[in-house]
Amino acid sequence: MVLTPYRRMLGYVRPYVPRLGFAMLLMIGVSALTGAVAFLVKPVLDDIFIRRDGARLAYVPFLVLAIYLVRALFEFSHIYLMSGVGQRVVRDIRQHLYNHMQSLSLSFYLRHPAGVLMSRVMNDVALMQSAITDAATGLIKDVFTVLFLVGVVFYRDWKMAIVALVVFPMAIWPIARFGRRLRRTSTRTQEVMGALSSHLQETISGAKLVKSFGAEGYEVDRFTVRNQELFRLSMKVAKVQAVTSPLSDVFGGLGAAAVIYYGGYNVVNGYTTPGNFFSFITALFMLYAPVKGLSRINNIIQQGVAAGVRVFEVIDTLPEVREKEDAVPLPPVRREIAFDRVAFRYAPDGEPVLQDVDVRVPAGTMVAIVGSSGAGKTTLVDLLPRFYDPQGGAVRIDGVDIRNVTLSSLRGQIAIVGQHTVLFNDTVRNNIAYGMPDAPMEKIIEAARRANAHGFIERMQNGYDTAVGEQGLSLSGGERQRLAIARAILKNAPVLILDEATSALDTESERVVQEALDTLMKGRTTFVIAHRLSTVRNADVILVIEGGRIVERGRHDELLSRDSRYRAFYMKQFEERKAGPGSAAGRG
Repeated sequence: MVLTPYRRMLGYVRPYVPRLGFAMLLMIGVSALTGAVAFLVKPVLDDIFIRRDGARLAYVPFLVLAIYLVRALFEFSHIYLMSGVGQRVVRDIRQHLYNHMQSLSLSFYLRHPAGVLMSRVMNDVALMQSAITDAATGLIKDVFTVLFLVGVVFYRDWKMAIVALVVFPMAIWPIARFGRRLRRTSTRTQEVMGALSSHLQETISGAKLVKSFGAEGYEVDRFTVRNQELFRLSMKVAKVQAVTSPLSDVFGGLGAAAVIYYGGYNVVNGYTTPGNFFSFITALFMLYAPVKGLSRINNIIQQGVAAGVRVFEVIDTLPEVREKEDAVPLPPVRREIAFDRVAFRYAPDGEPVLQDVDVRVPAGTMVAIVGSSGAGKTTLVDLLPRFYDPQGGAVRIDGVDIRNVTLSSLRGQIAIVGQHTVLFNDTVRNNIAYGMPDAPMEKIIEAARRANAHGFIERMQNGYDTAVGEQGLSLSGGERQRLAIARAILKNAPVLILDEATSALDTESERVVQEALDTLMKGRTTFVIAHRLSTVRNADVILVIEGGRIVERGRHDELLSRDSRYRAFYMKQFEERKAGPGSAAGRG
């Protein structure tokens, strides 16, 4: 159970085997020199202190100093080398994890909160690195130190060594006993840490909403519950880690007492020399440190394996929307976009979201999609760039099933402007040119002019080089939306999706943004999800969706002239506008 994920984790070390191999040789050297120190105790005690051998005194102290100097050099070298391997491994795992996350479908991000994923990329990968390199370093060094010291022990007195080896394994029992418990607790700890990270991310980004509702106390209470749970689990981990070492000490002490009694008896009765015994006991006590170190290493490995399981859970997730091996580039849209008897549900056993949707949109026309909240409007347009694949039917462009074309060529022909504009904590220039880093400055400025954004950009402190802040919060809603429109204009895609692009704006901002949208829509095949029905008057066709089905279609005047659902939406919105702000047709 532990071995498989840990062996998989060690696979990330494979590119650095030469560096690791050299570090291992250095660690073996450190272990050998540690054994040499214990070996020298006998000549120091018997020859120098008891026999008063001046010749030994002339060189043994310098030999001890040389051993420690060389040992220090080897220690520094292997620590530095292994630190380099560790940092490279953590870089590679994070890169692999992030690259894979970018390939996953939108449905994956709906199932996993951002904070949880951030915790896996940062916290879990750091724990994996400790288990892979720090633990491996300690394991190799401690194992070889044990081997060399055991060699000294048997060389000095094999009978006493057998007594020690019978008693001392009891000191290892706590390591195995509490290791399994530690792994289970560590897994739960990382899960709670992910939930806490998610809560932090939500409340920090939603600080304005929290304050506007006076919900600070509520959020503090929620944070306190999770923080207390993390504290409780962390204390359980600390307790397991704390109890392992003292128990090992107790059992180790029992073994040491038995060995001292047996060895002392032999010295008193003249069966061995004091130097031989003290060389033996020194090696034995020096053995205890690496054996105890194995307890710490086991704890690190258990925590790392728990983190690795969480990371590999993400890496092993396959994208639900995949590109075929024989996919071909999609030529520019020339004739039509067709939704051919499309059916879709988010989960295999979930409620149908779209049912038998059959639509043909000629290239260069504008289609508006209206309906009540949850009707399936946004889901329908999300099928076009293959954010999701339908379970029934197909989406075709010029007769070609979009599942047979490359994702880059498909999405390269589609620009999206949504209700919630996504801006990155970067400059205005880089946000407009997102995905097009080589776009010339004159093209960026021209796109901003056509989006009615150039004026307010020029008034900013550093113009196009002004940082917009996290999520563009330093800008007004209308300004953020115009930057999104400028981004779409610069992309110059033949297909445009407007998902309630003006619904969150005030009247004046809506007017300016609508002018920019009119510029953007010229000559493009446009899908408009309408919040305010006044914005869809000029659509070539209006689709009314209810319960995932298209229940009406036609032009604005045509639908108003009869007793239609569209007319009911329109009249309700008209009455609400007379009474105050509102809308009858929400998001789908």
